[in-house]
Amino acid sequence: MSITTVSENMCFDGVQGVYTHTATSTRCDMTFAVFTPSVAKHIKVPCLWYLSGLTCTHENAMIKAGAQRWAEEYGIALVFPDTSPRGDDVANDDAYDLGQGAGFYIDATEDPWAPHFQMESYVTSELQNLITSEFNIDVEEQAITGHSMGGHGALTLGMKHPNLYKSVSAFAPIANPTNSDWGKKQFAAYLGREDAMDHDATHLMRESGHPNAVLVDQGADDEFYDLLCVAALSEAMATRKQDGIHRIHAGYDHSYWFVSTFMEDHIAFHAEALA
Repeated sequence: MSITTVSENMCFDGVQGVYTHTATSTRCDMTFAVFTPSVAKHIKVPCLWYLSGLTCTHENAMIKAGAQRWAEEYGIALVFPDTSPRGDDVANDDAYDLGQGAGFYIDATEDPWAPHFQMESYVTSELQNLITSEFNIDVEEQAITGHSMGGHGALTLGMKHPNLYKSVSAFAPIANPTNSDWGKKQFAAYLGREDAMDHDATHLMRESGHPNAVLVDQGADDEFYDLLCVAALSEAMATRKQDGIHRIHAGYDHSYWFVSTFMEDHIAFHAEALA
């Protein structure tokens, strides 16, 4: 595997880079971003994956989340994957919440999506192997977070791959997609079924949870509150007695202003688990 450097910029004494490579899992060129803290010049560093939401690319959180300052302070690398495969030969849809920009971090089994939409395999295996071979990142010390659709991805991948991610957090996740239009539609298209419990954070929380603490932050004034099905996840965490916390914040919406406000909390949370 090899990568092409698109850009590298010094940022809070670390390096914010953007890279491309030809992915075998998604059968197309993929773009991703990595922030490496200054201490990575000398030692392998832990890593926090950030999965973005609907319509986003690698760039949204890289620019808007305000994560690099805290990642440098705690000595943690950040990985920002894209949200889907892209390209003229990749299937797409006119709707903003299906197709390119809306991969939902699952491996599609239905045409025309299956040939390229293999985002679970891409994030947990192919890109995982690439970043640990190309950057000074400790393969044994990794965590995952995300926002909205990316929060769904962080929770589901974190609970399905607990040996890969030592800690899990999410900002305003799509928490119960099998009971939401942000889920039923996509699972029916990508998987041929709406009842995809193996990709539903609330179901996975009820069944297995995560062996370590989980942090979820949610804005009370989120304009997509009903689509996210927040209460179902909170109830599942309480019923399972999951170590962690689900916080509701008055006045906050679904935007990156909300994400950036609580980003330090999340990086500190993961730093403790990765210490």
